Amino acid sequence: MAIPQAGPIFAFMETSEHILAIDVGGSHIKCTILDSKGIGQMEYKRVPTPMQASPADVMRTITELVKNIPDYGKVSVGFPGYVRNGIVFTAPNLGNSTWGKIDLGQQISNLLKRPVRLINDADQLGLGVVSGKDFELAVTLGTGIGTAVMMDGYLLPHLELSHHPISKGRDYDEYVGNRALDKEGKEKWNKRMGKLLSVLKAVFNYDRLYLGGGNVKALTIPLDDNIHLFNNQDGIKGGAKLWELKDGYHITTNYPQ
Repeated sequence: MAIPQAGPIFAFMETSEHILAIDVGGSHIKCTILDSKGIGQMEYKRVPTPMQASPADVMRTITELVKNIPDYGKVSVGFPGYVRNGIVFTAPNLGNSTWGKIDLGQQISNLLKRPVRLINDADQLGLGVVSGKDFELAVTLGTGIGTAVMMDGYLLPHLELSHHPISKGRDYDEYVGNRALDKEGKEKWNKRMGKLLSVLKAVFNYDRLYLGGGNVKALTIPLDDNIHLFNNQDGIKGGAKLWELKDGYHITTNYPQ
């Protein structure tokens, strides 16, 4: 299927330091403009994510989303799945089996005529909230469970911990994801979160853990002193920090072809 093309407004301008930050989520796709320090220059624009969204669906939605967006010079994209070098390998929360080795970073770069860096959405949020010192873990609680692991601010290769079994064959998504919260209620969900946090503490022995995402507001259990809560506005700076990192074997800059 042909990829939709953006209009003349997207003529490539290398001189702009502003960054278009796109967040592809299971329920919404949203974007904003950041300056080089990660400060938002406009309110988020958001549109619903198409049901069982295919790669073509996501591209069409991004095309509509970025219409009339102020000028920017580069693009950061957070995607809910396993991503390496701008290529999407999985997208479990989009409910479509066609996601497999999709060069989404390159497709978005060709569409918007800008250089693009595309990584896992939890990784991008994590970059925005960690201190950049010691061994740190960021976890998002939403439709599914997202994780980002960093050492001294360096983003380590992504781990899909959400699909690791934790209880009776259920993975993290099934155990404490949005459906579990709705089905089991806050009290039982918080008991499960207590178990999950104890597992993360034993496995990672992190210096600091950051918890965010839409369901963090449902937490009622006591938290260790080295566990910090954040909201998505805190994580927005990750879209800018992504461009401070050097290209590596799991982060690649895609240029328009």
